[in-house]
Amino acid sequence: MDALGEAPDLFEAEHRALLAARAAHAGGPDGAHAALGELLAAYERLLRETRRLVRRSDRAELEMTQLNQRLQDLAGELQYRATHDPLTGVLNRAAIIERVNQLFARGGLTLIVLDIDHFKRVNDSFGHPMGDKVILGVVACLKQALPAQGLLGRVGGEEFTLLLPRDDPEAAEAVAQRARRAIESHAFGLPDGSRVTASFGVSCLARGASFDAAYGQADEALYAAKRGGRNCVAHASGDLQLHD
Repeated sequence: MDALGEAPDLFEAEHRALLAARAAHAGGPDGAHAALGELLAAYERLLRETRRLVRRSDRAELEMTQLNQRLQDLAGELQYRATHDPLTGVLNRAAIIERVNQLFARGGLTLIVLDIDHFKRVNDSFGHPMGDKVILGVVACLKQALPAQGLLGRVGGEEFTLLLPRDDPEAAEAVAQRARRAIESHAFGLPDGSRVTASFGVSCLARGASFDAAYGQADEALYAAKRGGRNCVAHASGDLQLHD
């Protein structure tokens, strides 16, 4: 910037050479040769400066493109971390709550809540790394049992939810039983050779309900399954009935 705050003219020398060439052309042939030489030199400088500016602009554009892509990647990573459980990669509790309430605005749905039976014994007896291995194994079983349109979330340490987009008790029963059997038969590799099981609670509610209502009913059914001997499925449909 100059004293007046104006940006300098990058091509001032070329501009002066052009003015001199015009004056020489108007005044006759005597000074034209020298003016033409100055004009050629100025033009060469102009080309060099233009090329330099173009290269700098290309680099800046490339850097800006790379920066924008990095920002998009970071935004996607932050969004994923905000909505997914870090151990299992399934939806976290906040994301499940949001999805359930969104779906209830459009129609009915089924919420299946399950809890790994005697999970504290696994952690206390074999350590938390083995507990994490069991959790990951359970998630693998649930993914196999879940239909394509369903969603899977982790809402607590050993507690998970399966979200189905229709309030269909028979379909819910089939999915829950498929998941229960998959966990029961899975080889988790516990040091004592014991198996892992889970208990399930199911709620099916119509459009306009909320996560709190669906989770409350499913959780009540889950505890009924626990009281009924574990490794079974209970439905919240007025009275609670066990299905093994």
